[in-house]
Amino acid sequence: MRYTIALLRSILFWLLFVIMSSISSIGAVISLPVSHHATIWFVRIWAQFHRLICRFVLGQRIVVEGDMPDIPVLYVFKHEGAFETIEQPMLFRHPAVFAKEELFSIPVWGQAARFYGLIPVDRDGGGKAMRAMLNAAKAALAKGRPLVLFAEGTRVPHGSAPPLRSGFAGVYRMLGVPVIPVAVNSGLVYPPRRWVKWPGTITYRIGETIPAGLPREEAEERVWRAINALNPPEALLSAR
Repeated sequence: MRYTIALLRSILFWLLFVIMSSISSIGAVISLPVSHHATIWFVRIWAQFHRLICRFVLGQRIVVEGDMPDIPVLYVFKHEGAFETIEQPMLFRHPAVFAKEELFSIPVWGQAARFYGLIPVDRDGGGKAMRAMLNAAKAALAKGRPLVLFAEGTRVPHGSAPPLRSGFAGVYRMLGVPVIPVAVNSGLVYPPRRWVKWPGTITYRIGETIPAGLPREEAEERVWRAINALNPPEALLSAR
């Protein structure tokens, strides 16, 4: 019975989400030549609708432990599902999120994402792609926008604690800004690559700010521990 209810809720959730995603993407693209603010507004409405249906269709509550100031720093999030990627315009006014290059080839959505100011990450693009990514990140910081990086590189199941991708160290060193790590346990109820979602509580836990300029090993260790703060302790032990 529990699975049947979750299945029905998930079907309704996905129907509503796909419809709203299509409307928001088209609206954002149509507004491209008119107003950048309109594009930002469409993206935020999309994220607000997603949170609304998570709450009232899926039965998911959101808890935030700590403060996430909307300032030009590098946020590093745990990545357990699509949930925290869609959430970013709810957490910050105009975040600059690092996103895989392939996502920008999605019709309509990719155009809106590029105009919104997401930062493409081309892992196979070599030095030229890295320089373009860093230049885009620096431009976003200069405008007062927070950067958002999912340093594990992909969605991982709850309880998994893989090492950070090597790209984090380069971004951290080259940008020279503080890092605010954020743990999230969305995978418990919004599991990656599974379309059936569950009721429950999703928690964000904001870690201690990590200053710029630390040695690579220390910075990576502190970020890794902080973003995995909501994992079971045995998961961290097994990862080491």
